[in-house]
Amino acid sequence: MYLTLRDRPAAEPGTAHRARQRVAGTVLLLGLVSLLTDVSSESVNSVLPIYLTSSLGISILGYGFLDGVYQGVSALVRIPGGWIADRADHPKWVAVVGYGVSAVSRVALLPAHTFGAIASVITVDRLGKGLRTAPRDALIAEASPREAQGRAFGVHRAMDTAGALAGPLIAYFVLRAVPGGYHSVFVTSLAFAIVGLAILVLIVPDLRPRRRATTGAALTRPSLRLLADRRLLRLCGAAGLLGLVTIGDGFLYLELATRVTIAAYDFPLLLVGTNIAYLLLAIPLGRLADRVGRVQVFIGGNVALLGAYLAAGAAVTGAVIACLALLGTYYAATDGVLAAIAGQISDRAVRTSGIATAQTAVAVARFVSSVGFGALWAIVGPESAIRIAAIALALVLVPAIFMLRGLMRSDRSIT
Repeated sequence: MYLTLRDRPAAEPGTAHRARQRVAGTVLLLGLVSLLTDVSSESVNSVLPIYLTSSLGISILGYGFLDGVYQGVSALVRIPGGWIADRADHPKWVAVVGYGVSAVSRVALLPAHTFGAIASVITVDRLGKGLRTAPRDALIAEASPREAQGRAFGVHRAMDTAGALAGPLIAYFVLRAVPGGYHSVFVTSLAFAIVGLAILVLIVPDLRPRRRATTGAALTRPSLRLLADRRLLRLCGAAGLLGLVTIGDGFLYLELATRVTIAAYDFPLLLVGTNIAYLLLAIPLGRLADRVGRVQVFIGGNVALLGAYLAAGAAVTGAVIACLALLGTYYAATDGVLAAIAGQISDRAVRTSGIATAQTAVAVARFVSSVGFGALWAIVGPESAIRIAAIALALVLVPAIFMLRGLMRSDRSIT
């Protein structure tokens, strides 16, 4: 792959093929920011389930609530943050606020030992996540040619996942060196968050989508009516429906850890397994989405998620590895692809808000799912709960595909 620091591919005749191969410098810089931020966040996330349930003694119901907060509280600010970015035409600075809020939460995590304190820290961190994600993805979409946005998001997610892979490994080595040294993990996490924030503030350009519109064209002002696009509503409905039957990763890791009886310091390695698959597949699946259709790849990712649940609920040799590999495949096929779809079917004036709307639908659904799954786990046990979730996902896939049929037919036209 040929990489360039130019934000736009050359438009000269005969360069179309090369233009499709390029990844803008802005995308690479944002990928570096995400890499460092994910080292920070995933080093914490990889130990959080075992830290909360074993070290702090929080029940599985309590963990289900905290996981719901982790998954869903960002919904409170995603659309408002996207709207502010569109209205001000400054998505970078909204993203800066989001990254900064998450960095501050790393400091607050150090003295937090009670359920309420942990819940507050997670809330602050996820609010920062909600603020930054859509503006960042809007910058990626703005910096990339339309016909190669699947690739651009794939490259970004690959860099992001490299950080998500390094974070748990760092946590693993810290805990091996300092048994029970969760606070050492938190301090290390803070250092990476600060470096990532500095790069965003000092180096990443402030692309302004409305100002960069075609010279002489009338600029569309942001309007809530532009978010009422039928295609966007269908996408949000299908993504939200699938999110209702999506299990939080921490639940799967806790069940897998019980099955293979791993030590607490080995727990982060489960997340490493998922992220290896994500890292290897993010770019290939992004390219595949550009070629065969982003909606089709998105649906395929959810089929992979169903396979992960079946593997997690089966007591067979190799089920743990299969579960982690399929879970990584799911994220590679859906995370950046969802943002690419939403960004392309949204009017340029509300692109950030459109991406945020789709991501909000998923976040709200996953909050409900995590709280409900925690209760189901407590009532019927982990294995039965995971099997029930697998059945629910299989049933939901049918109406979700039906809702996305119109987007499948038009997917080639939006690229």
